[in-house]
Amino acid sequence: MDMPQKMPVLPIAKKKRRDAWLRNLPLHAMLLPAVALLFVYSYIPLFGNVMAFQRFRPNLGFFRSEWVGLANFRYVFALPGTMQVLWNTFFIAAMKIIAGIVVPVFVALLLNEMRSARCKRIVQTVIYFPYFLSWVVLSGIFIDLLSPSQGIIGRVFAAMGLEPVFFLGDAKIFPYTMVATESWKSFGYGTIVYLAALTGIDPNLYEASDIDGASRWKQTLHITMPGLRPIVLIMTVLALGNVLNAGFDQIFNLYSPQVYSTGDILDTLVYRLGLVDAQYGVATAVGLFKSAISFAMLAISYIVAYKYTDYRVF
Repeated sequence: MDMPQKMPVLPIAKKKRRDAWLRNLPLHAMLLPAVALLFVYSYIPLFGNVMAFQRFRPNLGFFRSEWVGLANFRYVFALPGTMQVLWNTFFIAAMKIIAGIVVPVFVALLLNEMRSARCKRIVQTVIYFPYFLSWVVLSGIFIDLLSPSQGIIGRVFAAMGLEPVFFLGDAKIFPYTMVATESWKSFGYGTIVYLAALTGIDPNLYEASDIDGASRWKQTLHITMPGLRPIVLIMTVLALGNVLNAGFDQIFNLYSPQVYSTGDILDTLVYRLGLVDAQYGVATAVGLFKSAISFAMLAISYIVAYKYTDYRVF
């Protein structure tokens, strides 16, 4: 006797995937405008990187300009100041990464110790505010403040009988001025991550330490800091991808030819080569070199973050 044939059924796993896709379809549709903008303004312009291998002429366009291979790269690295610019970029960016970790962690620890919630909220609001100001605005403020003759700081130095310091005109001091002003602008916003991490520490640990007679310093040293260690490690590793991003907006608005020896970075070099000197192919070669190094560092940082902190984007 023939057995009755069973109707084919959709596998459970496949049906669940289809249901999940249909359930999330409105969310995917909401992403379409953002994806379209990203494609138009971030991916289509990548085609312009062909200029790095051309002697580009605007009147000839991409397809008729002369191809020169790696000549633009050789020209850039043959320039006498290229290595110094590369070092300036790395030095300023590395100092900013270090300050961008140390200062927010320190401030987050101080805020965490404040007993008055109202005072804590006021302080947080005040230190967050500079982050939302552009460097176009802040540069004018800092130029006035740091002027050796007319600035407030210069007058304070003069009143104390000290020689005024030209923070924005002394090549030796300029990189540290960039790091300090960047830290002042962004440390408040950077504390958000660490304050959130502090809320995740088990309060029972502090109660147990109180019973054992531990002081606030001991609690900070043996409970708070170990609790912050994972997020500090993650933020440090992920920041490695910005090792060649020294901050174009800030430096472009604050530097001058007299501090080129220590303040000139890859982004400002690209600006001068491309927009001032109209060497489009050479400027694109510098930008492509920087992008390649940043991409490699970003990939390495994610691998290290996944290996040592189990952090993953997806």
